[in-house]
Amino acid sequence: MRLVLAAFTVLLSSLLVSGQTTPASVTVPITLDHNRIIIDARFPLPDGSMKRVRCWVDNGNPDMSITEELATKLGLPISAEPQAALAAQQRMTQPPNVIMIGGMAIHPTAVKEAHAILEREAVGPGLSAEITLPATVLRDYDVVVDYPNRELTIAAAGSTHFDGAPVKVFVNSQNGLIQVPSMIAGERYNLALDVGASFGFVSGELIARWHKAHPEWPEMTGAVGPANMWGLESEPHWEVLRLASLQYGGTALSNVGVASFPQDVMAWFEKRAGTETIGLIGANALLEYRVGIDYAHSTVYLQKTGTPITTAMDVVGLTLRPEPDERYTVIGVADYEGKPSVPEIKPGDVLIDIDKVPAKGGTMGQVWSLLSGSPGDERVLTLEREGKQFTVKATVHRFLESPSSGETKPAPPNPASR
Repeated sequence: MRLVLAAFTVLLSSLLVSGQTTPASVTVPITLDHNRIIIDARFPLPDGSMKRVRCWVDNGNPDMSITEELATKLGLPISAEPQAALAAQQRMTQPPNVIMIGGMAIHPTAVKEAHAILEREAVGPGLSAEITLPATVLRDYDVVVDYPNRELTIAAAGSTHFDGAPVKVFVNSQNGLIQVPSMIAGERYNLALDVGASFGFVSGELIARWHKAHPEWPEMTGAVGPANMWGLESEPHWEVLRLASLQYGGTALSNVGVASFPQDVMAWFEKRAGTETIGLIGANALLEYRVGIDYAHSTVYLQKTGTPITTAMDVVGLTLRPEPDERYTVIGVADYEGKPSVPEIKPGDVLIDIDKVPAKGGTMGQVWSLLSGSPGDERVLTLEREGKQFTVKATVHRFLESPSSGETKPAPPNPASR
C-alpha cells in the first residue's frame, strides 16, 4: 500500500510540474507583514513529496532569492564562491523548475540564476519568506493585488478582467520593472510601482527641494514604522516626507509617505528601471486599492475599494535592525517635537520584549505591530545593554503627522477650576 501511495505522489508531482492538471488562474489569501505580500507556495521535492513554503511577492525586484536550506531541499546546486557583485552571505543557484501557487504551476523560465541566501531562515532580515516571486516571473502573467480583501490573483496572460482606472505604463522588457507616469507639485515624473516595498522612496534631492518649497508638508529624520525597511545603518538618517498629493497614473493619492534615496542609489535604481525615474511608490500608499497589472499590455489598474485608513505612523520612535540570530537591535531613536522620543534608549540596545511579548524570532511586521497604537499609548519595553536588562515605558507618537490629523494631547489645566 505504501508503494502505491508513493507512486501516486510521484505521479501527482510529475503532473503538477508538467502543468497538465493546473488551472490557468488562481486567487490565494495573502498575509501583509510590514506591508509586504506573503503567500503560501508549494514545491515538489526530489522524493516526490510536496513542501509548503512562505513566498514574498516582490514585483519591484527582478532577482529571485531563495534560502540555502530551501535550495538544498529542492536539490538545487549552489556555487562554492560568491560572485564579485554579491554579498559574502550569498551564492548563486539554479531557480526551481516550478512554483505551485493555489494549485497553479508557475514556471520561472526567465530566471537563469537565483541568489542563495546563506545562514538565514528567510530571504531578508525580519522576513518569514524562504523565496521571492520577482518581476521576471510575474511579468509572464496577469496579476491582481487586492489589498483590502487580502487576496492575490495570478493568471495566464490576457485571461483576466481588470477593474479600476487604467494607465499606460513603461515596463522594462529586460526585467519586468514598472514605471508609472506621475505628477507631483505640477511637475511630471516617472515613479515605479513596487508592491514588494513597505514604504515609498524618492530622490533625496527632490525631497530636500520639496521640503523647502512646501514647509507645510510633514517631514522628519529617521525611519520608523513601515519606513524601517531592513535596519540599514543609514536608516536613522533618512529624510522622510509626506507628500500632500500625488497624481499616480490616473489616480489621485494623498498624504503619501516617502523616504530619501541617496544619489548613488538613485543612479543604480534608474539604470535598473531602464528609463528616467525619481523613485517608487510602495504598499503604504496602496493599502486601500485593488492593483491590477496587465504586463502584456503595459497597463496598470487602480481601484479604490477599501475604507479610508490612517496615513499616520503611530508608533514608538525607534529604528531597528533584525540580526541573523533573530534578535532586534536599536540603531536609532527618532526625535519628537525636537527631543528624543524615547530618551532612555540608546543605539546598540537590544530589544528583548514589548509588553512581555518576545521580540526575538518575530518578523518586522510582527514587532512593529507591537510597537504601534494610538497616540499617547504606552508600551513597556524590556531591553538589554552591556549584558544587563532594563525596562522603559515608551509613548506611541504620531510621526509625520498629516495636516488632516493630529495627535491628541492632554488639555491644559483650567485656571477657573483652581
